[in-house]
Amino acid sequence: MTAAQKIAEWTTELELDDIPQEVAEAAKLHLLDTLGCGLAAAALGVATEGREAMTELGGHDQATVIGGPGLPAANAAFANAMVCHGLDFDDTHSDSIAHVSVVTCPASLAVAEAGGAAGHDALAAVVAANEVVTRVGMAASGRFHARGFHPTAVCGIFGATAAAARLGGLDGGRTASALGIAGSLASGLFAYLEDGTATKPIHPAWAAHGGLVAARLAAHGAEGPPSIFEGKFGLYHAFLGAGQGEIDLDAQLADLGARWETPRIAYKPYPACHFMHGAVGATADAWVGELSPDDVDEVVVTVPAAGVDLVLEPTAAKVAPRTPYEAKFSLQYSAAAMIVHGRCAVTTYADEAIRDPRVLELAKRVRYETKDYPTYPAAFPGGVRITTRDGRILEADLPHQRGGPENPMAAAEVREKFRENAGLALEARAAEALEAAVLALEEQDDLRAALAPLAAAALERAPA
Repeated sequence: MTAAQKIAEWTTELELDDIPQEVAEAAKLHLLDTLGCGLAAAALGVATEGREAMTELGGHDQATVIGGPGLPAANAAFANAMVCHGLDFDDTHSDSIAHVSVVTCPASLAVAEAGGAAGHDALAAVVAANEVVTRVGMAASGRFHARGFHPTAVCGIFGATAAAARLGGLDGGRTASALGIAGSLASGLFAYLEDGTATKPIHPAWAAHGGLVAARLAAHGAEGPPSIFEGKFGLYHAFLGAGQGEIDLDAQLADLGARWETPRIAYKPYPACHFMHGAVGATADAWVGELSPDDVDEVVVTVPAAGVDLVLEPTAAKVAPRTPYEAKFSLQYSAAAMIVHGRCAVTTYADEAIRDPRVLELAKRVRYETKDYPTYPAAFPGGVRITTRDGRILEADLPHQRGGPENPMAAAEVREKFRENAGLALEARAAEALEAAVLALEEQDDLRAALAPLAAAALERAPA
């Protein structure tokens, strides 16, 4: 069997009863976190172009859209995935270096709602999709980044396809064909890093949309190569230049259903690139706060070498971010903001915030060193060494970033994050209803009713 056929067989046969309770609970909490990120972005007018464009295209009301009218399932998945990734506050799986839930959840919910599926089927689809995305990425951990491709999109589309095929009732053969089709739709470039344009939220949107399209094409008889992963011109060869046999996806698929990656997906305490979280968290730990930022002579942050091109170079752009989105990929700016303001929150990356002269002045005194962290890529580690003008040294190191499986955020903290984010767009009662429905997803027979608060998001509550 090819890898696509193995994935197809497992995902089409997976039932919620096959999934350990702790895995299902993790998937629901990640879904809640993802929707909260989307509500916050929608309220702030961030990454809402997807909703506007998809609404303009029109079509039948099949699935709920955050802050807007219902849309055809594929378009709803696009709109929701884009806005949920808009603040870069959603989860990441470290080994695959992919944002997972922002693709799998919008795709699964849209198909489930459009097809009248119950919540327990939607939840099983989310878990199946999570396990596919992470394994496709883990087989080539870090290599997509090195070539300038975004694994959230390139790997994510296969999870979205698996979820859509499962919920659409496709058999193993058609699901394998859908995965083959998805390979021709996979895309996502890191070119936005050159100038700080906010292109990245489109990546999970296209992956979620493409997964639904691939599944429907296969359902109507369109064919895709089942050798899409390991073939001579398959995914890993085309994107990475890998020869046949060089990437061992089979090893990642061998223990499907025995090893679960869903609980290893990491939450974000900061709305910025996950490669910075170790160093930013270390800065929060080291900077005890009784000193003034003016007392700082130098800040040295440490990261794995793989993160340098994403969050530290080119230096001129990083120390003075040109756009809010570029600031989310600047460790110099983020470490300085943590010292000056004691936080890295949604407001830290607002348009007016990135012009704060105290933060920008300190950012000029932030330099970096690379470190061979044994915990990378299973985590996003980092450290900091702050030297004051009178010679004191404040240091901290986080081999596992906050929010990852080895240094977790408690479920209560994730729920509180959701409430803060959702509160930007929803009244308290609506946020509470959505939270209760998502955390009991397997009990929901009517997904449209359960997700109704998303459509009713009062976006006028956001600042003009």
